[in-house]
Amino acid sequence: MSLFIKKPLHLLMADAGDTDKKGLKRTLTATSLIALGIGAIIGAGLFVRTAAAAAQNAGPSVTLGFILAAIGCGLAGLCYAELSSSIPIAGSAYTYSYATMGEFVAWIIGWDLVLEYAVGAATVGIAWSEYLNNLLVNVLHWKAIPYALCHSPFEHSVDGLEHGMINLPALGIVAALSLLLIRGTQESAVVNNLIVIAKVSIVILIIIIGWGFMNPVNHEHYIPAATTYVDHQGISHHFGGFWGIVGAAGVVFFAFIGFDAVSTAAQEAKNPKRDMPIGILGSLAVCTILYILFAHVLTGVATVQDFRTTGKEASVAFAINKYMMGYGWLGKLVTVAILAGFSSVILVMLLGQSRVFYSMSKDGLLPGVFSKVHPKFKTPYKANLIILVLVGSFAAFIPGDIVGDMTSIGTLFAFCLVCIGVIILRKTDPDLPRQFKTPWVPLVPILGVAACLLMMLGLGWTNWLRLFGWLAIGIVIYFSYSAKNSKLRNPDKKA
Repeated sequence: MSLFIKKPLHLLMADAGDTDKKGLKRTLTATSLIALGIGAIIGAGLFVRTAAAAAQNAGPSVTLGFILAAIGCGLAGLCYAELSSSIPIAGSAYTYSYATMGEFVAWIIGWDLVLEYAVGAATVGIAWSEYLNNLLVNVLHWKAIPYALCHSPFEHSVDGLEHGMINLPALGIVAALSLLLIRGTQESAVVNNLIVIAKVSIVILIIIIGWGFMNPVNHEHYIPAATTYVDHQGISHHFGGFWGIVGAAGVVFFAFIGFDAVSTAAQEAKNPKRDMPIGILGSLAVCTILYILFAHVLTGVATVQDFRTTGKEASVAFAINKYMMGYGWLGKLVTVAILAGFSSVILVMLLGQSRVFYSMSKDGLLPGVFSKVHPKFKTPYKANLIILVLVGSFAAFIPGDIVGDMTSIGTLFAFCLVCIGVIILRKTDPDLPRQFKTPWVPLVPILGVAACLLMMLGLGWTNWLRLFGWLAIGIVIYFSYSAKNSKLRNPDKKA
């Protein structure tokens, strides 16, 4: 049977029609979905990756990187909005690919989404650990967690005197939020909504207050001359010029990936055909405006050299404490709010990962354990426990920069396939009811693919190598297990 056998739309729509007794519980409104998107978007990408992109790639022109990333996300977001309102099923790009490009491509994208959600959650867990130390030292005035217990075995301090062993705080927060997700989607959404209000308020406060502390000298060379920067781990980066901006876009792209996590919750939305486009595009629009303003202020307050040295970790709190005299209280408040904000990002990432695995398991491409729904909480609780182990291992043992860039390149690849999926579905199923239509097809999807590919190029050959290695592992799993157990290929085979 063909590798590119497609899942018929009538089967997908039948899955969407599952009642609460048969499948996932529909509890999310449009407002909840926007909050869910903002909860995933505003987090490590803004509070950690902004400084990393400024230090390694673009200096103050990181704002242009944000604009490029936002354009790519906006184009992909229009495609996501059409597909998620037309095919309101848990699983995001995996489900859309199954309906448009066939099972093998769907498997590849589903496996690729592990890079986005599982590795993304690990990245934010590592950032959470950095800000926890800042809370302990600068807010509570306690001792910091020993370097060895809050860093990967592959990391060493800037002075080279200390080496990591395991990141215990990152592992701990992943475990706690996984257990919360098992308790229920609605309960998780309530917690997320409260956190979103807090962290958006903090971002706005930093923009308003920080504007008066910007030093024009820091923006004097807004687009630095093209050079090569080698960080303290010995990794080379394009800095300045066009490729510096493109590289920055690839790095800060991590800050935008939350909006597509909204699409993974389509099967838990009360009115997905109306609410999904609102949730996806609404959360993306709000965050893009805040990101550009925030990056402009942060790079105006602190220097590139700060972000390369002592201000590398907990960069926002560092900039406030060093340069914004009289606002020490804001630095402390930021630390607390960022910890809460990171928690909501991890929460949404873990939600997205479990829903992708849920869909793949329902199709027989993964073992049935991933689609077992808790009889009381109506959540895929066994999937959440397995993901806890997977994500916790990444968070505990892999450096943040590596997992962050892996997340970005994996997500960009997924976005390319979603854009292509819109073009294909318009041709193969022109009469499919579409609550929302991507404008100017095929131009918008083609531009979306081009923008995402450009950002992938900016991430460098090492991340391409990791992507191909990860996909190679996925292909082995597909041919050794998934193809043999696919329900579409084997309709008489029991789960």
